[in-house]
Amino acid sequence: MPTCAPIGTALLTPTEMAEADRLTIESGISGWQLMSAAGRAVAGVAAEMVALPGPVACLAGPGNNGGDAYVAAANLREQGFAVRVFALGDPERLAGDAAFARAAWNAEIEPLAAFEADQFSLIIDGLFGAGLSRALDGEVANCVERANACRTPILSIDLPSGVAGDSGVVLGTAFKARRTISFFRAKPGHRLEPGRSLCGEITIRPIGILPDVLQTIRPRTFDNDPNLWGRALRWPADAGHKYDRGHAVILSGGASKTGAARLAANAALRAGAGLVTVFSPASAVLVHAAHLTAAMIKRCEGASELDTHLADERLNAFVLGPGFGVGAKARDAARLILEKARALVLDADGITSYADDPRALFALAREAGKKASETRLVMTPHAGEFKRLFPDLASSEGAKLEQAREAAARAHSIVVLKGRDTVIAEPGGRAAINSTGTPWLATAGTGDVLTGMIVAQLAQGTPAFEAACAGVWMHGKAAEAFGPGLIAEDLAPMLPKVFGDLARLMDET
Repeated sequence: MPTCAPIGTALLTPTEMAEADRLTIESGISGWQLMSAAGRAVAGVAAEMVALPGPVACLAGPGNNGGDAYVAAANLREQGFAVRVFALGDPERLAGDAAFARAAWNAEIEPLAAFEADQFSLIIDGLFGAGLSRALDGEVANCVERANACRTPILSIDLPSGVAGDSGVVLGTAFKARRTISFFRAKPGHRLEPGRSLCGEITIRPIGILPDVLQTIRPRTFDNDPNLWGRALRWPADAGHKYDRGHAVILSGGASKTGAARLAANAALRAGAGLVTVFSPASAVLVHAAHLTAAMIKRCEGASELDTHLADERLNAFVLGPGFGVGAKARDAARLILEKARALVLDADGITSYADDPRALFALAREAGKKASETRLVMTPHAGEFKRLFPDLASSEGAKLEQAREAAARAHSIVVLKGRDTVIAEPGGRAAINSTGTPWLATAGTGDVLTGMIVAQLAQGTPAFEAACAGVWMHGKAAEAFGPGLIAEDLAPMLPKVFGDLARLMDET
């Protein structure tokens, strides 16, 4: 097993975070030191959110999150803020470090039932942390609903109470926080919807846990950022040429459905592929020729012509699906590409073409991976397309992260399960959650652009997981760079800025 820490910015599940605490305490740092640091960090953020003299309400739960709230309350009081503490349950029954924290408050503790949200300038939510496993109900649920209904800003500790730390799922009901403060590393629930939207602005603060604990924990979930995949990207060499950067192929549909292929082709060029060719049926060649300049066009009428073209081994990465059409023609193309163990990004019609027999696709992906000794298929479904290939997973109560992981293992492929919280998963269990992008990406054709960005990385030889992660990140960053009013055609022209910013980030790390 490797002895170095995992590459990337890890997201820790509640179980993994508990292990990080345990390993830290074993190393000689006490639990009380960790709680004291956490409480002080909460107080620091709270002080930024409310003007003197307050008042501030601290809602303290029955566990360590409540302990953090007691420490924060005492610290705020020392700074001159008016603070009242409301406890869930009997505070005298607290044990361990949380009991020390309650004692440090050493002032009146009111029952949660006495809390009136609209009387305060700030509410600190310290009821439950990321490890919550049951739905909020009764008195607690009522408290949450009353707090959400008023205009008082909420600062949540760890996660808004009611949000599951490993999935972002709401358990019954949950606070809608203006800010959330957590410690050491973020949780999947900070990135996955609806938890992501409920967290507001997220602050991660160190409290004394050493990064070395990650060597033992070996997390499998990461933020999708350049720390994870940046070093795997293939940048143009000073003495290189276009053939060093790969040859991507976009398979086009008929004359009335050519736009999607061109969106993917132009994105592939901008994203770094050395050459891009659109394989087009005869009926669409002139349509493409009227619009494409740097991308080449080659007639490809069906399986026989595709098989002939595949004799050129320089054609190393393919996009199949956008605007292609659903049916046997798409399945034949996917089969030929994967039998040659070429990299394939499958989307839209390509995915739907296997709705009646997904196992056939999965078998092709498995054999292609064996032949190439690396994953060859990347699938980029939205929720509806995902359901066509994985109906049992889509209808299960499993969280998006675990659905994507199971799908990747089953399909022997990289699965990019799209959305505001896009998850990228590989067959071995590693996964990344994306945070780039804007709501303006919810418009026609942006998914076609994404396929082009991913295939460009594959064409250049970037491993499939890292290629998919990089493409998703760039796609979101391009949207951020353009801003409001975005349409699909606007994304590729933003890539020079995205690459410039990425290069600066990589130079700094």
